[in-house]
Amino acid sequence: MAKNLLKSDDVLCVIDAIKKLGLKVELKKDYCKIYGQGLNGFNYKKNLVINAGNSGTLGRLILGLLINSPLPIKLIGDKSLSKRDFKRISDPLSKFGAKFKLNKNYGLPLKITGSNKLKPIYFEENKGSAQCKSAVIFGGLRTKGKTFIKAKKSRDHTEILCKYLNLPIKIKNKKNFDLIEVNKANIIKPLNYNIPSDISSAAFFIVLTALTKKSKLIIKDININPSRVGVITILKKMGVIITYLNKRKYKGEKIADIKVNSPKTLKSINCPTNLNSGAIDEFLIIFLVAAKANGVSYFKDLGELNKKESPRLKLGSKILSKMGIQTITTQNSIKIFGNPNLEVNKKIVIKNFLKDHRIFMTSIIAALTFGGHWIIHDKDSIKTSFPSFLNIINKFLKT
Repeated sequence: MAKNLLKSDDVLCVIDAIKKLGLKVELKKDYCKIYGQGLNGFNYKKNLVINAGNSGTLGRLILGLLINSPLPIKLIGDKSLSKRDFKRISDPLSKFGAKFKLNKNYGLPLKITGSNKLKPIYFEENKGSAQCKSAVIFGGLRTKGKTFIKAKKSRDHTEILCKYLNLPIKIKNKKNFDLIEVNKANIIKPLNYNIPSDISSAAFFIVLTALTKKSKLIIKDININPSRVGVITILKKMGVIITYLNKRKYKGEKIADIKVNSPKTLKSINCPTNLNSGAIDEFLIIFLVAAKANGVSYFKDLGELNKKESPRLKLGSKILSKMGIQTITTQNSIKIFGNPNLEVNKKIVIKNFLKDHRIFMTSIIAALTFGGHWIIHDKDSIKTSFPSFLNIINKFLKT
């Protein structure tokens, strides 16, 4: 059972997928209860179609759970998700024995047919993709023998949860990568979970505070998993005053309240690339801080940003240029020439961004902190990850 569940479109797509796989789900105002039937408890009809919507996490992770499902399953998604690369998932999962049919661009729709003769694999994940790594972990938990993963550092929520549930997984943490050994699981015990708040959602309000003079904010009960707080490390290096309060541990995850104070000045940064994976979803909002920093900020090895819901590196640079900030952008890097005195005094229109929720929310924060007359299209995009975003923003504006 899960409490404090965010009823975003992404989460609702997950619940719909679980139901389509034949499991009972009870969704109430205060909780979501799933009646599991064990590792092989899926019970679905022929010609099943699962719609992942905009959720890359659902679209990729669920494939690791379907590699031994005997009937073909079709996976579809929205326009944005359909453009994303699924070959990075189908390649390792096909080595287990599952079969895939992808479209010519390696996106969605795709079909997966599982196998009852799965074999363990060795997989090197070198992109820093927690989604790819987690899909293979789920595949390994369904396969006899030892599956080995050498993974570039990335988010490790899956590993933490597996260890908490005493699943057969061993992890050796190296400096730049992790070695993960996965064995077949025979049983998974039920889990009651009070979901902590998300650092990616909190980041918008952290930056809103950082860019607003003489402001302070406390955000309660945030997951501060070390693999997720690259945004905090980067912002602190740029001069934002951030402290953790009431630190504790909850079922393997580190939790804290986050206190933010706006600084008098912001510093530019030559961002260390080892922070990229831990801040990959927050770089758009970090770019706004760089826009107001004193000096030139440099972010490199960010090609993965262009493989998200939209080409975020390209669009982030475009938004900054609209604001009057000079940038030098390549396929995987951006230099941002900060202007601490920037005030936008013109009309800015934000559209044609594949309904990327983070583009929309970043544009709102930019409008509130830099001024100007902004027309931002596709406000329904926030339903993907943060449906209450505008309501919270309006509460800020009333205080």
